[in-house]
Amino acid sequence: MATLILDEPRSRLPADQLGWRAFMAMAFRPLYLGAALFGALAILAWVFGYSGGVALPGALWHGHEMIWGYAGAVIVGFLLTAVATWTGQPAFSGWPLAALVALWLAARVAAFSETGAPLLTGLLSVGFFVASAVALAVPIWRSRNRRNAPIPLLLLAFAAADAVFLLALAGLVDVEPRRLLLAGLLLVAGFISVIGLRVIPFFTHRALKRPQVAHPRWAGAAAMLAPVVLAALVASDSPSLLALLVGLAGMLLNLVLLARNVHRELTRHPLLWVLFAGYGFAALGLGLAGVALSVAPALLSAAVHCIAVGGVGLLTLGMMTRTSLGHTGRSLELPRPMVPAYLLMMLAGLLRIAAAWPPSAAAGPLLHASGACFVAALALFVFLYGRWLMSSRADGLPG
Repeated sequence: MATLILDEPRSRLPADQLGWRAFMAMAFRPLYLGAALFGALAILAWVFGYSGGVALPGALWHGHEMIWGYAGAVIVGFLLTAVATWTGQPAFSGWPLAALVALWLAARVAAFSETGAPLLTGLLSVGFFVASAVALAVPIWRSRNRRNAPIPLLLLAFAAADAVFLLALAGLVDVEPRRLLLAGLLLVAGFISVIGLRVIPFFTHRALKRPQVAHPRWAGAAAMLAPVVLAALVASDSPSLLALLVGLAGMLLNLVLLARNVHRELTRHPLLWVLFAGYGFAALGLGLAGVALSVAPALLSAAVHCIAVGGVGLLTLGMMTRTSLGHTGRSLELPRPMVPAYLLMMLAGLLRIAAAWPPSAAAGPLLHASGACFVAALALFVFLYGRWLMSSRADGLPG
C-alpha cells in the first residue's frame, strides 16, 4: 500500500530564532501547539467539574471539543504538513494558515461561550474542516496525486459528522447527539488507520534499518474502512449484529497489520513504541465498541475511552513529538522527559478504561488520576517543544 514519507524541505535562514514567520511556516507548528495547550486546559476544566456552556452542556461539550477540537487540530496540522511532501507543492503557510488557525480558535471560544443553539460553533468548527479539506485538496489536485485523493474526502466526512451532531443538538435533525459523538470518534479512529498504516512501517524501517513492511492493498483498505463503516452504522442506528462483525473484524485486521511491523528492538525506540501502543489501543477500542453496540452496552464508555485516551492520546502525542523533531531541523532523538510523558499518557488511558469498566467502585478517583496524567503529558510536550515550534528550524532551512 502507499507509504507516507515525511522528508524535510531544502536559502538558509537564521537558525532557531523566535518569530511569527517561523511559527506560521508550516501547519504543524501552530496547530500542534494550540492542540496541546487546549487539550490540557480542556481536560483540566473537565476534571475540576466544568459542565460545559449553554449551547454545549456537560459531556457533549467535552466530547465535541476533544474530538473536533483537540484531535481535529492535530489531524489537520499533520495532513497539511505532510501534503507538501506528498505532492512537491509549497507548504500551506503564512496568512492563509493564520486565518485557518484563527477559525479553529474562534470555534473553541464559541463552544465555550455560545448560548442557545450551537449554530455559531457549527459554522466555525465545520468551516475549519471544510477550509482544511480545500487546502489539502488543492496541492493534491495540482500534482495529480491520486494516491492521496481520498484523504480530503475523509476530512469532509469528519466535517459532516460535526455538522450533523451540532444540528441534532440544536433540534434541527432528528438524531441522538451522543450517537454522532461516537461516530465522530470512530472517524478519528479511521484517520489513525490511514496515517498509522503509512507512517509506522516507514518510521520502523528508518529507525531499525530493516526492510519496510508492505501491506496488501486490500488489507490496508479494509483496515482503514472498518472504523468508517462502523461510524456510519452508529450514526444510522443500524443493526447491532453488523456493528459487532465490523468492529471485531476491524480490530483483528488492524492488530494483524500492526503486528507485522513488530521487531524485538522496538522497545529501545520510544518514538516507535508509542505509535505501536497508541495504534493498538485504537484497534482494541474498535472491537470493544462493536461488542458494546451489540451485546454489552455497559462497555460503551470503556470502548470510547480506549479509543479516545489510549488511542488518540498516545498517537497524537507520538506523532507530534516525532514529526516536530524532523520538521524543526533536529535529529530524531527524543528529549528524555518525553518518555515519562508517553508513560503518563498510557497510564491515562489505562486508568480511564478502568474508571469506565463496570462495576468500578473507584470510578471518581480513577477518572481524576487519568485526567491528571493526560494533562501532565501534554504539559511536558508544550514545555519541551513550545519554543521549537515558534522558532525557525535549527538547521536554518525553510519550514
